[in-house]
Amino acid sequence: MKEEPLFKIKNISKYFGDKRVLGDVTFDIMPGEIIGIIGASGSGKTTLLNILVGFLNPDRGSLQFRFEHLLNFKDTEVYREINKKSFEIKKMIGFAAQIPSFYPNLTVEENMNYFGTLFNLSNDALKSNVEALLNLMELKESRSLLASKLSGGMQRRLDIACALIHDPKILILDEPTSDLDPILRKHIWELIKIIRSKGTTIILSSHHLTEIEHLCDRIAILQDGRFVEINTFNYIKDKYIKHKKVLIETRKKDYKLLLKDVSLKLIKNKEIIDNELVITSPNPTRLIEVLIRCSMKIKDEILNLSIDNPNLDEVFVSISSKDKLVETNENYDKHVEEEINQLSNISKSAAKNRKKQNKKNKLGKNAKKQSIFMYK
Repeated sequence: MKEEPLFKIKNISKYFGDKRVLGDVTFDIMPGEIIGIIGASGSGKTTLLNILVGFLNPDRGSLQFRFEHLLNFKDTEVYREINKKSFEIKKMIGFAAQIPSFYPNLTVEENMNYFGTLFNLSNDALKSNVEALLNLMELKESRSLLASKLSGGMQRRLDIACALIHDPKILILDEPTSDLDPILRKHIWELIKIIRSKGTTIILSSHHLTEIEHLCDRIAILQDGRFVEINTFNYIKDKYIKHKKVLIETRKKDYKLLLKDVSLKLIKNKEIIDNELVITSPNPTRLIEVLIRCSMKIKDEILNLSIDNPNLDEVFVSISSKDKLVETNENYDKHVEEEINQLSNISKSAAKNRKKQNKKNKLGKNAKKQSIFMYK
């Protein structure tokens, strides 16, 4: 049975005066996923999150949430408009904004108790949730400290704990690691993984793109108030990055000779870094095939050969740049098919070469060390 979305967002728009902040944003949010929303400052990320929480109403469009206790009804009746059921929705959502919402003059435990009472938790449920979150957020030893005395990382953990106190189905985080050092950021990301493992759906925005590319199930890219893409990182990366880097190291390191018969159409840029030749190419799989053939021709041994995949920072810059080359979906699918075929041909070619080499070995010739080939 196909899983139904928790959120259905259709064509929502938001204006502040004459300025359009969001325009016709449409997407679904699936239960249990982590979805990351990225975009330049002013692209509409915070506004979108505030609409999802119910703090703001869209000027146009539909924003629906699925209520589990209505699952026996028809599909059209399972979903309710968020702005019409804001009180019920807020019970199901936890929100940690960029600016912490806890009270600095209350202790860690007092803050958690206070936010728990806002959701009418029973004494037993509140006590149990507080203890569980103190352990999860590693705040147990600081439960009696004033929030104002906590470090930046501990304050961020307290803010997330307050957002989770009522055990929400959805956790929304606006820049959860802003102003934190790399070690503290890593700790927060690990906590988010643990929270998701308990079945919580997580929606977050972040400027630390390389840190969320492998954390999120899907990435949504906002540009000028619209989604230019929402998909898995790998899909977006392969679609928008036209050129990839091929890294090769040979035993002789005579790269000028190696590239003598390589077509310039396969090379956009090249440089040598730490004895390794780095080539930026519009067709890396074809280039690899050619490099293997050329190395055999000049009787040089390949020590390492790989494709260096771009990170989310590079993908975002590529999408945001004015001179970006964006392929249509039809051309992209064709491109993917071509790359698969090329990789298949490389595999067949490598197998044929190994067969020839084994035959030579049987004839008594000295065997060479086998090359390392990686596609990562």
